[in-house]
Amino acid sequence: MSEYDYDLFTIGAGSGGVRASRVSAAHGARVAVAEEFRVGGTCVIRGCVPKKMLVYGAHFAEDLEDAKHFGWEIGEARFDWVKLRDNVLNDIDRLNGLYKQTLENNGVEIFHERATITGPHEITLSSGEVKTAKVILIATGARPFVPGFEGHEHGITSNEAFHLDAIPQRVLIAGGGYIANEFAGIFNEFGAKVTIMNRSDQILRGYDEAMRDRLLQISLAKGINFRFQAEFEKIEKNADGSLKVFMTNHDPMDVDCVLYATGRVPNVEGLGLGEVGVATNDRGAIAVDEYNRTSVESIYAVGDVTDRIQLTPVAIREGQAFADTVFAGKPTTVDYGCVPSAVFSHPPIASVGMTESEATKAFGSCTVYTSDFRPMKNALAHRNERALYKMICEPETGKVLGLHMIGPDSPEIIQVAAVAVKAGLTKADFDATVAVHPTMSEELVLLK
Repeated sequence: MSEYDYDLFTIGAGSGGVRASRVSAAHGARVAVAEEFRVGGTCVIRGCVPKKMLVYGAHFAEDLEDAKHFGWEIGEARFDWVKLRDNVLNDIDRLNGLYKQTLENNGVEIFHERATITGPHEITLSSGEVKTAKVILIATGARPFVPGFEGHEHGITSNEAFHLDAIPQRVLIAGGGYIANEFAGIFNEFGAKVTIMNRSDQILRGYDEAMRDRLLQISLAKGINFRFQAEFEKIEKNADGSLKVFMTNHDPMDVDCVLYATGRVPNVEGLGLGEVGVATNDRGAIAVDEYNRTSVESIYAVGDVTDRIQLTPVAIREGQAFADTVFAGKPTTVDYGCVPSAVFSHPPIASVGMTESEATKAFGSCTVYTSDFRPMKNALAHRNERALYKMICEPETGKVLGLHMIGPDSPEIIQVAAVAVKAGLTKADFDATVAVHPTMSEELVLLK
């Protein structure tokens, strides 16, 4: 008989926690999970998945207009936000049920309450019940950061955006990252007047400069406004319920909704980390080694709470590596090099590997190949939006160091292209591959 109630107790049932718990159980461990909200985590419940559904819905605004040039006579279109919102939330309920079922089918016990670490092997639930485990895994994720200033409580975050009663007529989105640009595209296509305000003078820091510039140009053409070098001073509520936003370097503006997309912070508060000696880093995230172990031997952490790369597939890889290391006797680490990513803006951006500036800094120089073209569908639809593909290569060997693209279906294309970059293929390997015509992806093997 074990001296502990469980072999593994996981705090947080998001992507990383669910994968770690399920696989650990499959390896024979006795596993329990505590989740104070809903099983599935940010990605499934209030992040990537519902947002992508809104992106799909938003694309119909342009698709219905473009259809006229393809011979379709469509009557007056009317958008029903409440119908889309409720359909999305209903599907999230379905996914929540599937995630719970997955855990239960693998013999994982679920506690729908908050858990606090009260010892190296002890967890106290909010009900007062105490559980023990040989290993504790923290997978509590992260949450939207809300800046502190007078009137900040009048704004919302991406969490609340999925539950709005109606699409606001005027939306101010604070931030320049992927969440800000994605919601800007969504609200704009749904008919809102959108303004992005950012404290710096650029959007999508970390992405290739050419992609950032192209998205900015297209967003402006679509009617999205930008206010750069702007920070909040205060927000006042007007008599009609609208908001007056005061900011540095710009005139005040009246809007109906302020959405904070100003980054995310790890959920470490109230976990009892300090009491048991779990160290955090200078960003406030839980510090772990390459095997996801914290400063306490029996406590591990995966996912956004460690603030390494805040992406769902990365958290899943970390959860898998943890389970294989601890409960399968196969020490496994995650390779954080060459991780593909996407911004589901309008149009979307996809990227893998080094940017041009990163490659130049690392190698002294790099060779750049590009294709700047108008997709066939856009041409027939009389839509002037141009796609841009960019390949970054090591100058001596031709090894592909990075691929970056903006245009329709870019995230779908980058997944396969990322395999080639990860495998260390060269520009010559791409050139030797026969194109699939007519497609946008064929531009990858025709870059000049």
